[in-house]
Amino acid sequence: MSRAVLVRELGGPEVLRLEEVEPPPPGPGEARIVQRAIGVNFIDIYYRSGAYPTALPFTPGLEGAGDVVALGEGVENFKIGDRVAYVGPLGGYAEVRNVPAASLAPLPKSFSYETGATMMLKGLTAQYLLRRTHKVKKGDRLLVHAGAGGMGQLLCRWASALGARVIATVGDEEKVKIARAAGAEHVILYRSEDFVAAVREITKGKLCDVVYDGVGRATFPASLDCLRPFGLFVSYGSASGKIDAFDINLLSQKGSLFATRPSLFTHIARRADLEEMTKDVVRAVKKGDLVFERPTLYRLADAARAHADLEARRTSGALVLIP
Repeated sequence: MSRAVLVRELGGPEVLRLEEVEPPPPGPGEARIVQRAIGVNFIDIYYRSGAYPTALPFTPGLEGAGDVVALGEGVENFKIGDRVAYVGPLGGYAEVRNVPAASLAPLPKSFSYETGATMMLKGLTAQYLLRRTHKVKKGDRLLVHAGAGGMGQLLCRWASALGARVIATVGDEEKVKIARAAGAEHVILYRSEDFVAAVREITKGKLCDVVYDGVGRATFPASLDCLRPFGLFVSYGSASGKIDAFDINLLSQKGSLFATRPSLFTHIARRADLEEMTKDVVRAVKKGDLVFERPTLYRLADAARAHADLEARRTSGALVLIP
């Protein structure tokens, strides 16, 4: 027997309950992982609350790192004892779990399990946002909402290393320092300042090439007013609530803009893309262009507290559960 967090009813953090479970043996194409660290992400809250529907009961969690202890039929690229990280199907908040081998990546010996547990979902998300959705180049002007959050810091730091001029929004004075340390050239307090007016002033009216928005309802449609003609609005999260349906003519009226809502799992659907993207993330980490600060650690039994802290924006950077 091992322990896992189960959601048997949708709701607040209190529905996360640690239970004894008996995981099945790994099926064809699967590897059994003893987990050493488990990533906590805002998408876990979307599943827990029902914003992203899934069948009940379920175990949240899409990324983690640990050691391979058993292999199902047909797994050839990994062996027992390998250190691995993954981003994959639900089931992460557990001491032991089975993961499709196609979702696994080798974890370099120089990387901690905690880095592995935050590198995959967040690192690969930063990769497809900065290197695939829009290939950031020197001189690009970017607006990154929630620049002191886990994803926001990664975007600020990597984009800055790529030569972009990064403007970040944050919620309070303490987070201004965090966003600046992560590479933001300018930081806007979006709760007390008009961030559109601030962006216009900072850019001397030239506005931004791209807006990266993981906040959602609270920053839309004002984000569109921060874009130059033909600029790109990238919605990759909904921390304040999802963006409601809007009149697509807004994109024309505000400068023939482009808007996209990309998904990591579309980008990594092909094994070759996952491997290429993961190698890019590992290279960026080794160069120091992508820095995973030591995350805030919680025990697996304290998953509800981790969710409550994340929802209340009491944290900055990554959150990790330790089984």
